[in-house]
This record gives sequence, C-alpha cells and structure tokens, in this order.
Amino acid sequence: MIDEDYSVYVKKDKYKFVILALYVDDILLVGNDKVYIIMVKNWLPSNYEIKGLGDITNILRVKITQDHFKRLIVLSQESYIKKILK
Repeated sequence: MIDEDYSVYVKKDKYKFVILALYVDDILLVGNDKVYIIMVKNWLPSNYEIKGLGDITNILRVKITQDHFKRLIVLSQESYIKKILK
C-alpha cells in the first residue's frame, strides 16, 4: 500500500496543520488554524506563479457553501446528481 499522494500535501506544526490539495490548476487550502493557513497562502506566490480567486464555490463537481457566521460548510453534489439522472 502506498502512503503517498502527489496531489495532497500536509504541513504540520505541533497542533496546527494545513492541507494543500492540488488538482490540475486548482489549489484548495484547508486547515485548523486561520493564521497558519494565511501564512501558507502568503508563502505560495513567493515560490510559485499563482493567483487567488477568493473563497471556493466549486471543486471537482462539489458545490461548497460557507456560512462564516454559523461556522458552517456545506458540500453538495445536487446539480451533478441531477445531471447524471437526466
């Protein structure tokens, strides 16, 4: 069994972590510490040619809805499922 995935990278520092998921030309950053995520996000352009497109709304046919006030993230494949059923 291979414990490596060449499109998912993890940076850990004691109790904080950031996961960088890469798919073709899309990057998704997730983690458990906002400051740590921002640090990684600010480091990336100094080493790679990238541009930020703001909060994510879709990735790999998954719709992502965020409610910052409620601290809620909703993942949905409703439109994809409807397309497949047609």
